[in-house]
Amino acid sequence: MNATTTDTDRATGAQDIRNPLTPDVVERLLKRASVAGSETRTITSPFTGEPLADVPVGDAADVERAFERARFAQAAWARVPVTSRREVLHRFHDLVLTHQDQLMDIVQAETGKNRASAFEEVLHVAITARYYGNQAEALLKPAKAHGALPVLSDTTVHHHPKGVVGVISPWNYPLTLAISDAVAAIMAGNAIVLKPDSTTPFSALVAVDMLYRAGLPEDVVQVVPGPGSVVGQAIVANADYLMFTGSSATGKALAQQCGERLIGFSAELGGKNPLIVAEDANVKAAVEGARIASFTNSGHLCVSIERIYVADAVWDEFVPAFADRTNAMSLGPGYGWDVEMGSLQSQGQFDIVQKMVHDAVEAGATVLAGGRARPDLGPLFYEPTVLTDVPEGVELLTEEVFGPVVVVQRVADVDEAIRRANDSRYGLNASLWCSPSRAKSLAPKIQAGSVNVNDGFAATFASVDAPMGGFKESGVGRRQAAEGLLKYTDAQTVTVQRLSPIALPMLERETYAKVFTTALKLGKKFGVLP
Repeated sequence: MNATTTDTDRATGAQDIRNPLTPDVVERLLKRASVAGSETRTITSPFTGEPLADVPVGDAADVERAFERARFAQAAWARVPVTSRREVLHRFHDLVLTHQDQLMDIVQAETGKNRASAFEEVLHVAITARYYGNQAEALLKPAKAHGALPVLSDTTVHHHPKGVVGVISPWNYPLTLAISDAVAAIMAGNAIVLKPDSTTPFSALVAVDMLYRAGLPEDVVQVVPGPGSVVGQAIVANADYLMFTGSSATGKALAQQCGERLIGFSAELGGKNPLIVAEDANVKAAVEGARIASFTNSGHLCVSIERIYVADAVWDEFVPAFADRTNAMSLGPGYGWDVEMGSLQSQGQFDIVQKMVHDAVEAGATVLAGGRARPDLGPLFYEPTVLTDVPEGVELLTEEVFGPVVVVQRVADVDEAIRRANDSRYGLNASLWCSPSRAKSLAPKIQAGSVNVNDGFAATFASVDAPMGGFKESGVGRRQAAEGLLKYTDAQTVTVQRLSPIALPMLERETYAKVFTTALKLGKKFGVLP
């Protein structure tokens, strides 16, 4: 089976590829960049390769100054009642929704993604701000805990902000992966020093500008654009906690540096995410679900599907339909809602995708859909690609592509699919298509931090009241839910002991042991101890 759709069929025609970073917008946003020097970097459009705007490049001294300002601001911000912090996040939520067109335009201009994928970022930022605005008071209030001795020990747990949190965010979701982690840390009473990716700084800057417009006190969030080797390293050297999203290799290096400083570290890292089509799957739904899961955001998605295991019983139904649907996808630049997939983001990522597909085909893989660059649409366009018959030992089978490429493999049944899905050093996300009656028994067998049943990734991604993160080399810590906020705090236990110190020094040691042994037995018998 080979791709047969013509270039004309896939193209969306002439598109509006205006530059939303007009001089007045750039001037306003650059006021939020904490950079003193005059060196700049030109940000270019993935759609066209043309310049968009210049952004200042920070250095280690800029980071030092940013931390000084952030520490001063954080001391005051930590004293602001949680209810007042909540009002800032609620106003920010409203601004994000009101100005969503501007946010989507800037995100698309910097990344080349399609409109629907840009909207996912806007939506996630809004629901995350709403969630932590609503939940932080309950999560942060002092909580009673079981004391050592009932009645005599009054134990309370308090949560104190870490201080200044460093956030190093990636280019693939430059809005939500910069800001959604930041709003949780802010609600916990921290300040932020943020390094956005060097190719997508304005997506972060426009969101930070909205935080200040929502009433966030000056200097609580500092943005320092610049290279990771300089700005990122300076952030690691100064932060009280680090949040990183990126590759597993970089995550390991940063974790080691954080360990040397004994600061907390959380990271969402790489993935080679599997999708399983079981014998009893709704095949029609699975075809569209697999397409969305594999090619949303041009495949530039940590939780994107790159491996599909199809049970033999439904192979002949699923695979041709999936290939045909992929071949029919519309590609193109611009800000219209009709485009199903946009451009790749950078020349470096384009080269990785092209090389990995080429090497797989040279080794004997069969192309079912796509497999070609599309220079007629723009410099970084590459067709959504489906491969099968990929031989063992080919890099594409085991290593993350981070682009619009998926490998389909036949398996005997769902049990074999789960075994092969788990045969990976990654464990970030998985997708399982089966009857709901089997889901609760099958899904927990998959070694991944999130498992979506009859959905690709959005069901868990949008469930902000549930933690999200990776197993194995796909990360440490969790974002979202209670864990996503409390990780930015230090827990403090305060116990008020009544009548006498717990060691009971007035008793002889042997008597002390007998008293406590009797107390433990009675506590277990009557259920008064935790």
